Amino acid sequence: MAKRVHQPREDAEFDFILGMSRIPVLAYFTGTWPKAIEPCRAMDLVVGDIADQYTGRLTAVRTDMTRCPSATKRYGITRAPSYVLLKEGEAVAHGTGPMTITEVREFLDVHL
Repeated sequence: MAKRVHQPREDAEFDFILGMSRIPVLAYFTGTWPKAIEPCRAMDLVVGDIADQYTGRLTAVRTDMTRCPSATKRYGITRAPSYVLLKEGEAVAHGTGPMTITEVREFLDVHL
């Protein structure tokens, strides 16, 4: 995982990161159950690359659904991996499932 991807340990830390970010946030939700592990690990690499490529334009946050249940519920996340693009704390786009780096760029570029 790229150093530029934040990994909050709890909901309070997730909310702190959102509150401190002056740029849009890509909240990437992961799961630890067997069917989610492999797709989430694959997306770790993609999100890490995105965080590096969008430095200064985007804050990336890898959010474990188990550790951040309030954030998971707040944004209606039911599957992993899932993505929410937030601007000033408000969700402007949602995505679910494994994506290629090109698909993530397209997802972001429409809204950034």
